Amino acid sequence: MAQRIQPLSEVFGYLVDDQSPQASRYRSHRLCPFNNKIPNCTKDKAKNPLGVCSIFHNDIPTITCPIRFREDWLITDDAASFFFGDGIAWSSLTEVRLNDANGKSAGNIDIVLVAYDKNGKIFDFGALEIQAVYISGNVRDPFEYYMENPKNHGNIDWSTQPNYPRPDYLSSSRKRLAPQLLFKGGILHTWRKKIAVALNRGFFETLPTLKSVDKSEAEIAWLIYDLQLVKEGNHERYKLTKIDEIFTAFEPALLSITTPKPGNINNFFKILQEKLDDQLETPPVNKTIEKPFY
Repeated sequence: MAQRIQPLSEVFGYLVDDQSPQASRYRSHRLCPFNNKIPNCTKDKAKNPLGVCSIFHNDIPTITCPIRFREDWLITDDAASFFFGDGIAWSSLTEVRLNDANGKSAGNIDIVLVAYDKNGKIFDFGALEIQAVYISGNVRDPFEYYMENPKNHGNIDWSTQPNYPRPDYLSSSRKRLAPQLLFKGGILHTWRKKIAVALNRGFFETLPTLKSVDKSEAEIAWLIYDLQLVKEGNHERYKLTKIDEIFTAFEPALLSITTPKPGNINNFFKILQEKLDDQLETPPVNKTIEKPFY
C-alpha cells in the first residue's frame, strides 16, 4: 500500500479530521479518553504531552501509546479469561513493581490482575504486559504542526519532510518485548504465574512464528488487537478490537523471540576479508621514541 501523506492517525483519542465538539474539547484540554491515571494525556511530557495514540503504516493505524490499549478495559477482560476462567471475582492493579531475590527492581508490571475470595483475600494473580510500538523518525513535529490548526492541518502532506515517522517493530521487540520476557517474565515463570501480552496485529506479525499450545496448557496468552473504524453519530472513530489470541509455552516463545535469525556466513567472511585486505595494504607505522625519559 502507498504511504499516507499524513502520518497521524489519532490525536488525543480522535481521528485528526474529526472536528466534532467532543474531539475539539479533548484536543484543546489535552485529555485522554483511554483510562490514563489522570484525565489528561501524560505521554512524553506532562505539560506538553505528545497526544499521538496511533500512526499510519501502510494505510493501517498502528498503536504507539500503551494507554491506548486501555479502551473500555477490554484487555483486562480478555486476560482474566485466560488467567482465571469464569465465575472468579477479580480486580486489576496498574504499575506494580516487581523485585528480584536481591530486592532489586526487575521493572513494573503494566497491569496485575488479582483473583480474590469472598473475604477479599487474594489467592491468585496474573501479569498483563502491554506492548505498544516504538516510532522511528520524528512524530513530534507533525503533531505540533497539526495542533497549531487542527481544522486546516488534518490532511497535511508530511511525506516530503525528513524523518517521516514509522513504527519501529525491530526495536520494539529487541529493546522492550524481549527484556520484559527475560526479566519480569522469568520471575513470573519461576513462580508458575501466567502472562498475557497485549499488542497490535502489525507488531505480532513481525515476530518469529510461535508454536501454539492448548489454552489449558499455556503459560503465555498473546492477545492481538487492531483498531477498526466504526461510525458514531456523524463521525467515525477507531475502536480497539481483539482479532486473535495465541497460546504458547513460556520458554519456547522466549527462545524464538530472543534468538536472532542468522545471515549468510559467507557475507561475514567477505567483511572479514575486506578488513584484512585493508590492513595488509596499509600496515601500521611503528615509530621508535629515543630516550623517552630524557
